[in-house]
Amino acid sequence: MAGRRRWTTEEILDAAAELLRTSSADSFSVRKLATVLGTDSSSLYRHFRSKTELLRAVADRILLAATDGYRPEGDWKQRITALAWRVREAFGQQPQLAAIWGRYASSGTGSRLVMEEVLQALRASGLPDEEIPGRYHRIAILLAALIASEAGISTVTPEEHEQGMELFRVAVLGADPERFPALAHFAREVRPLGADRRAAFEEILAAQLADIEAATHPSHPGRQGRGHPKGQG
Repeated sequence: MAGRRRWTTEEILDAAAELLRTSSADSFSVRKLATVLGTDSSSLYRHFRSKTELLRAVADRILLAATDGYRPEGDWKQRITALAWRVREAFGQQPQLAAIWGRYASSGTGSRLVMEEVLQALRASGLPDEEIPGRYHRIAILLAALIASEAGISTVTPEEHEQGMELFRVAVLGADPERFPALAHFAREVRPLGADRRAAFEEILAAQLADIEAATHPSHPGRQGRGHPKGQG
């Protein structure tokens, strides 16, 4: 009797990514994945110690895809912006995995490549070394939140979208001006969450980078009397 096929780590990740195209991280399980592969869960646990570790590895492949072919060009702001757009576009092709990245993060090679480039770019900005980890953390949270939120909206069905728009119109346009005076005043200008996501991503990221740039200016509070690190870039 022939034994069961032995799946490679990459084949397991391929199957997991495909399964996650039609299911969420909450409904995903190692048992379901094993069924798809025609094997048992124990054989998969030889490759990954837990469901979370497997999900992190799947998300990391998206980061690897985002960094594939990337070459640092331009100043530090252009480098971070270009990388951010690549990550956004990569997860946009597999939105279910964006939510996983936002929840579980990643510690694989893809994650390290993204971290390295952002940290290198921040060093090139002129920030003192002691401020860079904190600034990196803010950028990472910002990107994960924006990309996961945008991906979540992209998975909404047309029926769910129309229902949400109707609820939005009722809640906003029908707001009681006595109880919600500001909302009633701006009701016709307020836009639903899914509108202009690309422009919002660009503007929010640019604002974060502008704040970093302002922090490196000699006249910025706390910058006076402090030198910039030399020989870093």
